[in-house]
Amino acid sequence: MRSDIEIAQAAHKRPIIELAHEQANIPEDQLEPYGRFKAKLSLAYINSLQDRPDGKLILVTAISPTPAGEGKTTTTVGLGDALNHIGKRSIICLREPSLGPVFGMKGGAAGGGMAQVVPMEDINLHFTGDFNAIALANNLLAALIDNHIHHGNILDIDVRRITWRRVMDINDRALREIVVGLGGAGNGYPREDHFDIVVASEIMAIFCLATSLADLKNRLGSIVIGYTRNKQPVLASDLHAQGAMAALLKDALAPNIVQTLENNLAFVHGGPFANIAHGCNTVLATSTALKLADYVVTEAGFGADLGAEKFFDIKCRKSGLVPSAVVIVATVRALKYHGGIDVNQVGIENVDALARGLVNLERHIRNMQENFGVRCVVAINHRSEDTPAEIERLKASVQAHGVEVVLARHWAQGGKGATELAHAVVKLCEQPGQFKFLYQDEDTLWEKIHTIATKMYGAADISADSKVRTQIEQLQAQGYGNLPVCIAKTQYSFSTDPTLRGAPSGHIVNIREVRLSAGAQFVVMVCGDVMTMPGLPKIPAANSIDITDDGRIIGLF
Repeated sequence: MRSDIEIAQAAHKRPIIELAHEQANIPEDQLEPYGRFKAKLSLAYINSLQDRPDGKLILVTAISPTPAGEGKTTTTVGLGDALNHIGKRSIICLREPSLGPVFGMKGGAAGGGMAQVVPMEDINLHFTGDFNAIALANNLLAALIDNHIHHGNILDIDVRRITWRRVMDINDRALREIVVGLGGAGNGYPREDHFDIVVASEIMAIFCLATSLADLKNRLGSIVIGYTRNKQPVLASDLHAQGAMAALLKDALAPNIVQTLENNLAFVHGGPFANIAHGCNTVLATSTALKLADYVVTEAGFGADLGAEKFFDIKCRKSGLVPSAVVIVATVRALKYHGGIDVNQVGIENVDALARGLVNLERHIRNMQENFGVRCVVAINHRSEDTPAEIERLKASVQAHGVEVVLARHWAQGGKGATELAHAVVKLCEQPGQFKFLYQDEDTLWEKIHTIATKMYGAADISADSKVRTQIEQLQAQGYGNLPVCIAKTQYSFSTDPTLRGAPSGHIVNIREVRLSAGAQFVVMVCGDVMTMPGLPKIPAANSIDITDDGRIIGLF
């Protein structure tokens, strides 16, 4: 069996300029090529599309992730190819992979099998340099803060209350808690500092939610970097940082266009994680694709309790996007894992374990239908070891909720293996929608967290120590209470305990930390033990990645 990278390297790729003109009528002079198979679409051309009608927006989400695998990105790619296969004009929109998981444990984000975006190696590594630009803009602001303090601190920044963190795009637990400014007066004032991974940076969130260069610069200027000794907020604009930061991000803000293995257009742009950020690709890429295609398929990170909730309550709320249909991806293997089976045994038929694990899928279905009013279909990402008895048990359970279940074979067959799913999605998109948000803007921050925890996670209540509760109350009093909340928690469970599989209920969601993202226009609530700078596993994926003497990358999945 060929690996993903072997399949991708054998693909017949078409010049992206030619493909973009043929499929979307994009003029050649509106594309900035990065080699033959990658290009950025000009912001001027995007502005020229505003009077065009929008296509239908389809969100691909999933059950709570497991070591057995679900295949959300693969399904997004397969569905996009399948829609084109049945004669619908479709474009997919994905996030860019972070080097943290690429060299760590999770892997890349270009799909798999016969449902991939290419050039796979480029997308999973440096791509067009967007993440580097985001890291540079983030760390420029960090340098300007310490430089301002070193040269007199006219703004009276309290070094104990600096909230802005440095970032890098590699998992490195040693950088979570550090001290900077050591080595004497010439090196600044010693203080505690922190590193996050790039995908957790507020710059990433701003980048993904900005609608133009002007909006980007305004959001960058609104970042709260810390507080004065009188506890007044200090903004990036107080340091005159937003112009230089925007200049670093100018080229990155233009969406990237690549192609699938079947030579269909794909936007790959932006990449926040859904467990520590809002988990969606850029508003610019999604809204542009909707002007160029009749159907746009996008994904939100991790399970629907995280990615889909943030897609709706943050991205859709802030951009005006409205989903026409939702695909919930599940595998028989993963459901058996949620039913209590060891990951090494999920390939063996076990209908009883599957039945126990179905509670996870069923809660995600109810959340989509009842909390957001969206129409959904369940896609079973097929594996060769799935048995007829298991598939029939899964179908019977889901159909009891009035939801169609489709067996999709896109991993092995590409677009033609997901045509049944494509027809089901088209049928859903033709039905009238009743989309709604989970909470209202006027709800307090505490009420918003409570609503998410109880309605999405099945929790009994939320908790926080007095310091965190005071921070939330202060943000409410300072006028930030109308912002949505972005809950950072483990992706592996509805609870904050990653070991609780299935659909735990009655637990308490504890808020450990609060971070204001004023530029991104949401408030982050850090829960449980989730880390915004992950660590590498005992045997990282980097150990298997290599390059041959003739320049061919190997071991990349």
